[in-house]
This record gives sequence, structure tokens and C-alpha cells, in this order.
Amino acid sequence: MVQRRATEGTHVPTLRNLDIDLLRAFVTIADTGSFTRAADRLYRTQSTISLQIKKLEDQLGRQLLERNARHVRLTAEGESMLSYCRQMLQLNDELVSLVREPDLEGLVRLGTPEDFATMHLPGVLARFAQAHPRVALEVTCDLTLNLMERFQAGDFDLVLVKREPMGPVLGAKVWREPLVWAAAPGRSFDREHPLPLIVSPQPCVYRNRAMTALDRAGRKWRVAYTSPSLAGTQAAVHAGLGVTILPKEMVPPGLQVVGENEGMPDLEDTEIALCRSTRNVSKPIERLAEHIIRALEMVEEPAAPRAKASEKPSVPA
Repeated sequence: MVQRRATEGTHVPTLRNLDIDLLRAFVTIADTGSFTRAADRLYRTQSTISLQIKKLEDQLGRQLLERNARHVRLTAEGESMLSYCRQMLQLNDELVSLVREPDLEGLVRLGTPEDFATMHLPGVLARFAQAHPRVALEVTCDLTLNLMERFQAGDFDLVLVKREPMGPVLGAKVWREPLVWAAAPGRSFDREHPLPLIVSPQPCVYRNRAMTALDRAGRKWRVAYTSPSLAGTQAAVHAGLGVTILPKEMVPPGLQVVGENEGMPDLEDTEIALCRSTRNVSKPIERLAEHIIRALEMVEEPAAPRAKASEKPSVPA
């Protein structure tokens, strides 16, 4: 009796269970920057998507999106919950795959740039392997242009490649990569002498980017060291042999970013795109492609609005 009376007057907060479909609509709008494009991607009508967002906002008691005739933007509350929504969708989809397709098996051949694979892919691929233990992954690291040549020859089912943001449409964008100049601490470069570059052998997107930027800035340069591997490039920079280009988040401890104060020209971002072969189409390939896109969207810093609807999901191999 005593226990019953003690609990009768206690207020127990009501827990709200969020609908995965509502979260998926919200995340898709954040990714595409449009209710219309989100509706197309989710095979819904625009009015259905609008109702889903209204229902989600009513459940949370917060406005998540600001909408006018020209664009859709996330509110502060929407920005703060976006990464959580991505994680919930990721876990939901992995669980569904694990339960509904436990016997999914086959081989998927993936090509990827070494630096991107080193930084971002181990955890992504490990989670896929855990959900689909009978799918064999065959991963190859190489330079982008070599990857594309082999992809077109039929050696890969999927490739992650670097591309220019304003260049021809190639695959589906999964990542945006800010680039910086990196050098050993205290290393200075006399502007009266050619700048020593540490680069990968041709063909290499970063090599071309460095040379083009320096030529436009009117600064002389020379290739001081060439290495086909990321480790070799970083070792040469650590030794003070010259300067190189690296993704901003991949500058390792012991190196420093050098910029305008040292006379280095600005570098435009590159993008990482995922291309799917049209020669081999299988469920394991489709599932890995979907998994990579979702996983990388979950960790990429969001920009508002984000427009991806014009990007094609595949190119002929």
C-alpha cells in the first residue's frame, strides 16, 4: 500500500517514439534542399512530404525547416538534430538488411583513392561486413584516373573517384573535400626560387590542381619528389623536401598548413563521387552503394541548402 501511494502521485514523463518515415523525409529534404526533389527521391507527393514534416515538427514542438519560394533551410533546431537522424536511419536500415537479407552473398569489387580510403572507409566497410558477413569485399586503392580506366574496363563494380565540383557530372557526389597546402613546421619557401612540390605521379588530380593553381598565381615551381603512396608523400613533407596538397582534415600531426602568408594560392575543393557499373548489377552491389552513400552523408558536415538531385547515380562502365 505504501509503495502504491508513493507512485500514484509521481509524474512519469511521456516518451515520444519518432517515426522513421518522418525522419527520412526530413533528412532527404536537408540533402536535396527541396520538398519537390525529396518527394521525387522518396516516391511520394510533395503534399505528403509537407504533411510528414508538419507531423514531425508537431511531435517535437520545434520548427525544423524555414521555407520560402526560393529555398529551404534548416533552422538551428533542425541543424542540431540532423546528425542524430542520420544515425537513426543508418541503424534502422542496417537492422532491416540484417534481418531481411541474412543470406545476401556475392562479390563486390570496390576501387577508391588511397587517402580517402585511409581516412573514411574502414568503419563504413566494417559495418557493412558485419551486417552482410557473406558478401566478399575486394577493395583496391589507386589514383583516380587509373581507377576510372579500370572501372571502364570492367574491373570494378563500384568506384569512388575525385572530381571537380563544377566539372562534368560523374557519378553521385558523396563527399566534399577542402584542400590545403601542407609543409613541415618552420619550413619556408623563398619566392625567388621555384617552389619544390611533392606530388603523386601522373595521372593525379592533386598534382594537376597544384600546378594549375601555381601557374595562375604566376609562381614558379618544380617537382622535387614523386611518390605513388600517401605514406611516402607525407614522409617527404616531414623531411622538409617541399610542399604538397592534402585534404584539410588529413593533415597529420607534425605538419602545418601553409597559406596566403607564405604566398600560396587558394585551392578549390574537390568532390568524391560514387560510380556504379552497369555491367554487373546485383543486390550486394546495390546494398554496398546505398550503405556508402548513407554512411558518408551521416558524417559529412551539412551545408544548407544541399542540392544533389541533378547528380546521376551511375555512369556506363
